[in-house]
Amino acid sequence: MAVVLVDAGGTNIGSVRYALQRLGVDAALTADAASIRAADKVILPGVGAAGPGMARLRQLNLIDTIRSLTQPVLGVCLGMQLLCARSEEADVDCLDLIPVPVRRFREQAGLRVPHMGWNRLQLAREHPLLAGLGRDDYAYFVHSYAVPAGEYTLATADYGGDFSVVIARDNFHGMQFHPERSARVGARLLGNFLSL
Repeated sequence: MAVVLVDAGGTNIGSVRYALQRLGVDAALTADAASIRAADKVILPGVGAAGPGMARLRQLNLIDTIRSLTQPVLGVCLGMQLLCARSEEADVDCLDLIPVPVRRFREQAGLRVPHMGWNRLQLAREHPLLAGLGRDDYAYFVHSYAVPAGEYTLATADYGGDFSVVIARDNFHGMQFHPERSARVGARLLGNFLSL
């Protein structure tokens, strides 16, 4: 199985690659459109801001390539947000593969932004990506922007209200948290993605 990590400049690329190696998969890091199109699975990692993330994909001439993919694609953290329609972060248009907005967490008493740390996953519906997960599973988050719960939500978490932590539409999937930092749960989710 050929798995590629899109080299979109995210600082979590090394840790995602290492998490995949622990699952027995040596994912190639590439910005080559032909290699991305030829892969069996594509992962778009990312840490940072939506504006620079989209600018990097545009600079690499990868926007149309990613939009045209038919194999399973997984966006991680910022990568998930880039799969969405538009982000309030710098008011930037994203890839629009999952037609949902990305919004900044609203300041609330007792809740700091960014949202950092462990949070419980709440499964919204069954999906092969969530196989083996239960009500007491937690994942690790670091983010200031989130996708509201809605039609494409597979799982949510609560941080001043529910937000999407796993989303999917057709062959495009996203995880807002860091599976590479989420211990057993993260490994299970990455393994489930590799099995799609």
